Amino acid sequence: MADQASVAPLAAEEPQGEARHEGFWALVLGSIGVVFGDIGTSPLYAMREALHHTRAGIGPEVAVLGVVSLVTWALVLIVTVKYVVFLMHADNKGEGGTLALMALAQRSLPARSGGVFLIGVVGAALFYGDGIITPAMSVLSAVEGVRDAPGAPHGVGQLVLPISAAILVSLFVVQSRGTANVAKFFGPIMALWFVVLAALGVYHIADAPSIFRALSPHYGIVFLLDNGLLGFIILGSVFLAVTGAEALYADMGHFGRGPIQTAWLAMALPALLLNYLGQGALVLRHPAHAVEPFYRMVPDAVYWPVLLLAMVATIIASQAVITGAFSMTQQAVQLGLFPRIDIRRTSETQAGQIFVPQVNTLLMIGVMTLLITFRSSSNLASAYGIAVTGAMFVDTLLFFVIVQHFWRKPFWVAVLASAGFGVLDVVFITSNLLKFFHGAWLPLALGAGLVVIMWTWTRGTQILGEKTRRDSVPLAELSEILKARAPHRVPGTAIFLTSDPDTAPVALMHNLKHNKVLHQKNIVLTLVTAETPRVRDEDRIRIEPVNDDFKKLIIAYGFMESPNLPKALGFCRKMGLKFDIMATSFFLGRRSVVPSATSGMPLWQDKLFIFLMKNAANPTDFYRIPPGRVVEMGAQVTV
Repeated sequence: MADQASVAPLAAEEPQGEARHEGFWALVLGSIGVVFGDIGTSPLYAMREALHHTRAGIGPEVAVLGVVSLVTWALVLIVTVKYVVFLMHADNKGEGGTLALMALAQRSLPARSGGVFLIGVVGAALFYGDGIITPAMSVLSAVEGVRDAPGAPHGVGQLVLPISAAILVSLFVVQSRGTANVAKFFGPIMALWFVVLAALGVYHIADAPSIFRALSPHYGIVFLLDNGLLGFIILGSVFLAVTGAEALYADMGHFGRGPIQTAWLAMALPALLLNYLGQGALVLRHPAHAVEPFYRMVPDAVYWPVLLLAMVATIIASQAVITGAFSMTQQAVQLGLFPRIDIRRTSETQAGQIFVPQVNTLLMIGVMTLLITFRSSSNLASAYGIAVTGAMFVDTLLFFVIVQHFWRKPFWVAVLASAGFGVLDVVFITSNLLKFFHGAWLPLALGAGLVVIMWTWTRGTQILGEKTRRDSVPLAELSEILKARAPHRVPGTAIFLTSDPDTAPVALMHNLKHNKVLHQKNIVLTLVTAETPRVRDEDRIRIEPVNDDFKKLIIAYGFMESPNLPKALGFCRKMGLKFDIMATSFFLGRRSVVPSATSGMPLWQDKLFIFLMKNAANPTDFYRIPPGRVVEMGAQVTV
């Protein structure tokens, strides 16, 4: 395998998120289509699951008022206060999300912290655990509406699973074509969905106007205190109403803080509150409707259009999660948490339009497995939520580091800013852990597996780097040796890729040892990943002459950028480093790694690391180097 590009903190500045040439309201509409899909489809199942646990021995009025009150204040405290008011101000050059927050926290500390790194890795792993459940949960809950559809043929309920599977498989299959052409419709469709949610809520609030009492937190608190453990269990189902809240923060780089905050406060939050109030009023008037409160809200005359809109809305929500998984993978690769992975651009004009075949395949297999295993959205609800609560707690911990070290606030201010959110997170984590044996173990097991993979890859590359540095000759020292004993010179330019620009690359040493030649021009090239999302073109290239024979070339990329060496080398011409890329040889060092039981990592971890190395994407393709210009030179090393 070729030398990995190192991950180094840079102070490179970059624009606030993606270039925003569109108008403010266009960005608001776009954010409605991408950011709020998950949380916007929660009314399909959140109230149903929360009320399901209240049926035994609790008065219908007490249960409904308590649940609606808890849902209301979960939306206010977790989504509005925590994310919209506070966390969205802790952005990394306009970008949000767990890894962006981790990179910002690392940059704010005087030295890189293993604790912050581990917290970020756990958060990223839990994101994938949530991402595998959301598409199955959302689509299945929408399709289940056909069971109550007026005029539906007998036995249509048996088709729920096949229809859901067909929709989801089709969704994963079309990913390779990109979503640029249809994404422009996501905003208007989801905006219509929120209008329908609000209209259904208003329509049914008249059934029991007393439901407005649930806006008081008093009913939620009393409900929890009076019902003890059962109330705590119900709290785990209430949390389903806020799954997707982290998307407000994670997608900030695409739309900006202002448009997302506006979309939430002006449309998404009012529509959700009205719909939950409407569901509550419906159940107060007709307690039997608690089994499926959302679809029982829909009048027969518009049932089929609303059902179809619900299916489309859940498809859009699933698309947003899949795209988020691709983006998270790109960030993880750039930050050195994963090996190189085949990442393909599906649009040359729109940033962020990428396709990751391996992730897409694994997600599809995982989602299909969940469908076959759990078979209904009610069963899936037991597995849903725990990964999201964990990821939210990670955000809170990283927020504490940002407040104290990046914003340079006193310790007590950082504690005060984070403690309330931390307590909320821990309460919801504990309530969701009560569902552990009913399915919550699944996302936790997946997350734990990904933490092991990321830790193994990070530790393995670190060990390899240390061994390489121990066995290598400093570049300055080698250049002096070559002056005294000049090898045979050949015309042309040689570029040697390495992770450490201060030591002689493995490929250079092997070229001198076996071929006994040195090119006329020699460039030692290192790619580094900044702890910012993007790097401006004027800050991307750094050239450091060593002597007449060698130059060090350092190319920086943000953790949300895909490396493109030919394009970056084109900038070198403007800086006086001129060469013809089609007459240049790129030398890559390929390591053959042998496991060792006596040094480095445990033997099982060595074997996992070797497996990851063997399956990493070809560096020629990953860095977009012309394949006819690449020379690979190997060496054996133990880990």
